[in-house]
Amino acid sequence: MIPLVLFILLGLVILVLFEWRARKRGALSSTERDGQPLERKADGECCGQHLVCERELPPLDTPVYYDDEELDSLAGIPAAQYSEQQADLVREVFSTLRQEDVVGWVRSLQMRNIELPPDVREEALLLVREYRANVR
Repeated sequence: MIPLVLFILLGLVILVLFEWRARKRGALSSTERDGQPLERKADGECCGQHLVCERELPPLDTPVYYDDEELDSLAGIPAAQYSEQQADLVREVFSTLRQEDVVGWVRSLQMRNIELPPDVREEALLLVREYRANVR
């Protein structure tokens, strides 16, 4: 009887060690990408520096356009410096998107170095969260 209990105990210890090692490796891969640290909140949410969490999306080599090529003129300009016409251009494109396209569109904008005006950013965040809640 004692050897059986010891065998089960040893199995549990090994299982715990493997689980600990797997979690440690998972934490490293989620906090580093290409040698660069990524900030993450403890609850698993993104750090807020990205509108769309990169770890949930497949890697892309090139941005996907959503009939929004005119937004490329905004690349590299901080959203706070957009003129009202430039902000309206982003709002117009955003208003034509289907909800399921918002995640990909925002990712495409990030790849193209285009910022969203604050009001569009907030609405896009709400749609992304709502879409993810409905998908899961």
